[in-house]
Amino acid sequence: MQDQSRLIRNVVIVGGGTAGWMAAAALAKLLKGRVGVTLVESEEIGTVGVGEATIPMIQRFNQVLELDEDEFMRETQATFKLAIEFVNWGRVGDRYMHGFGRIGQQLGTVPFEHYWRKLYNAGQAGDLADYAITRAAAVRNRFMRPAADAGNSPLAEIAYAFHFDAGLYARYLRKYAEGRGVTRIEGRIVDAKLGGLSGRVESVVLADGRAVAGELFIDCSGFRGLLIEQVLHTGYEDWSRWLPCDRAIAVPCASVAPLTPYTRSTAHTAGWQWRIPLQHRIGNGHVFSSGFMAEDEAQRILLANLDGQPLAEPRLLRFTTGMRRQAWNRNVVSMGLASGFMEPLESTSIHLVQTAIARLIEFFPSAGFEQADIDEYNRQSRFEYERIRDFLILHYHANQRDDSEFWRYCREMPIPDTLAAKIELYQRNGRIVREGNELFAEVGWLQVMHGQNLKARGYHPLADLIDEAETHAYLQSVRDVIANCAEVMPSHEDFIAQHCAAVAPQG
Repeated sequence: MQDQSRLIRNVVIVGGGTAGWMAAAALAKLLKGRVGVTLVESEEIGTVGVGEATIPMIQRFNQVLELDEDEFMRETQATFKLAIEFVNWGRVGDRYMHGFGRIGQQLGTVPFEHYWRKLYNAGQAGDLADYAITRAAAVRNRFMRPAADAGNSPLAEIAYAFHFDAGLYARYLRKYAEGRGVTRIEGRIVDAKLGGLSGRVESVVLADGRAVAGELFIDCSGFRGLLIEQVLHTGYEDWSRWLPCDRAIAVPCASVAPLTPYTRSTAHTAGWQWRIPLQHRIGNGHVFSSGFMAEDEAQRILLANLDGQPLAEPRLLRFTTGMRRQAWNRNVVSMGLASGFMEPLESTSIHLVQTAIARLIEFFPSAGFEQADIDEYNRQSRFEYERIRDFLILHYHANQRDDSEFWRYCREMPIPDTLAAKIELYQRNGRIVREGNELFAEVGWLQVMHGQNLKARGYHPLADLIDEAETHAYLQSVRDVIANCAEVMPSHEDFIAQHCAAVAPQG
């Protein structure tokens, strides 16, 4: 029994890239050098590197590592992110911001949006984005970090994330991890040895014959799933019937002014295009469905919609949206693309690595690898993936476009019951319920539902406890304060120049 409870001695991470080096850096910090951490990667094998946009929880990860934010920004050519702008998603010509942080200020018994909707439905309120500091700042290309001395001002509550070069972020974390004792082994893995009785991975074998032994293996080998799939045959759950895009073409282009503090997602006839502004370039990509569009047409559309000159040859990525049937199988925990893939529509890729690391720390195994711990880890992973899946499906399903077969398919396709229930609840009286620890809060669902023209027929009846005149004055006050605060903020470009400008382009 004593053997079952002992601390494992070594962890082997298979694959580098963003996922591998995030895991290595976090384990180096949190395991305090008591557990050996080895990362095996090959320079021969490239990384996908499309996850350049993040959500605000990335700040927690950087804080756990005690990173200096300005240094991190300089090292990764990063910019700040307040929101994602969605263009052409409801109808061609529509645009809305899905911003971070809250909307409005608390007035009474029910959430702000019910007071707003009461007047909006009567034509007496402005756009939802007028009542949120991050959205108002984003459309003005302004940014500042929250001001600790701003009291109750919206300037004290500026939620933000980052755009960064994923390759440079991995390089930055590698330096951090190696400085804290992580061993990096260069080599291409060609085989793995399993224990006869346990069926667990005992070691990975490199092309030159070396074997790297471990007790816990973290698979960060990308789409290949080198251990979780090729060795353990875990299985993959395909969600392409709901999320039919299966290709992406990526290309960087030259920067243009202004330097926007938001990601842009522009819907095209069979998918969408991302635009991610970094200090030294703009990251672009066209996510599309090969069942509705040929690759050469998708590339033509991408290149025709760049802001600056292309800086490299376009790169094609093929994927199947879905998740591994078990994120943790035996003594292998998959992270990043090895655990599943959901297109970067809401910038969740890096966040899913972050939560996988946090979950592994919470359920860190003894040498005995208790199945109950593994089962709970997998249950939580599945819940997280499925709720993010539903949020992404909402973007496609809630459209009124009739210009292509792709959008008609998305509008008419059957959707998961969990999403259908959420839409039905909202359409009745604007209610949105966040279940458990699902990633996207009520305010996120609200912005996408409203932004894509899903109509709530009513509002919470308790909003009528406050009369219309008082509600109108309250909304106008919030709107004026937000606008005034946004106007005093510096430009995004000026803020970066003052605090965290990179010295020169890298990578």
